[in-house]
Amino acid sequence: MALFEARGLACRRAGRIVFEQLEFALEPGEALLLRGPNGSGKSSLLRLLAGLLRPAAGVLSWQGRRCSTHDPEHRARLHFVGHLDAGKANLTVRENLCFIAGLLGVGELRREALESFDLLELADTPARYLSAGQKRRLALARLAVAPRPLWLLDEPAVGLDTANRHRLERRIAAHLEAGGLCIVATHGDVTLPEALVLDFGEAVA
Repeated sequence: MALFEARGLACRRAGRIVFEQLEFALEPGEALLLRGPNGSGKSSLLRLLAGLLRPAAGVLSWQGRRCSTHDPEHRARLHFVGHLDAGKANLTVRENLCFIAGLLGVGELRREALESFDLLELADTPARYLSAGQKRRLALARLAVAPRPLWLLDEPAVGLDTANRHRLERRIAAHLEAGGLCIVATHGDVTLPEALVLDFGEAVA
């Protein structure tokens, strides 16, 4: 049985159909790469799966049971990293991650969250002083703050250097090995050898 499954999904934005009849089925430990040009619907699908958009049609299932993307139970099983890094400028790196830990109901921030994307030396630096790549690493570090089975990542490697792209790929691989799921929108800068691929083709006019 698939852990996470979509059947007949459709998304409508500004009165236009972005995609329809979209389907996938992921078993524990599987990844899905979303490929296609900007505007083709990759981000819309991730936002829909994260509960930020409602589907125009279709059904999502988790462990064989129909689930609603706007249900708190569904949101509690996922991490969503979108285009915006969402760090609070006046808080330090550590304080930003402590804030996320509080939102996720985690107690004390684990050292691993800072180490996951090489942020330990930047822990006491206010986010406003971070470079674009460092801000992206801070956004990705929330993946290590609390365990969640479903990762939704929208072009997560943008702004990362080679070392941190590899670090991201290793984090995803470890998550999959532990039975998690990962759905990643990418233009080819994230390599996951065993991943399934969903090609969105042309951009929506």
